[in-house]
Amino acid sequence: MAPRKISVVAAIVRGMPVEAAINTLTWTKRAAALPIKKLIESAMANATDLSKGAVDIDKLYVKSIHVDQGPTQRRYLPRAMGRATPVQKKSSHLHVVLSDVAVKKAKK
Repeated sequence: MAPRKISVVAAIVRGMPVEAAINTLTWTKRAAALPIKKLIESAMANATDLSKGAVDIDKLYVKSIHVDQGPTQRRYLPRAMGRATPVQKKSSHLHVVLSDVAVKKAKK
């Protein structure tokens, strides 16, 4: 999925508590909501598994989530009169960091 489509949904859940982020993503009508929801759930499972239960899941926050562009697949679509037009199938890399301390928003 293109990074510009995923980054819109990622901006919605940045800084939210994990449970609120999952509830928000469940009801968001964007195709990018499902991969981000699965990523956050996987990060929660990793946090509990790697800390051997020392982390309280109810206190986790989405500290940061950002989207980078991945490799682009280049394909061609046949068109009229023997021509071809390029099609770029973009992909993206997602990075999420969870924290058990509330994120404080910077004042401007």
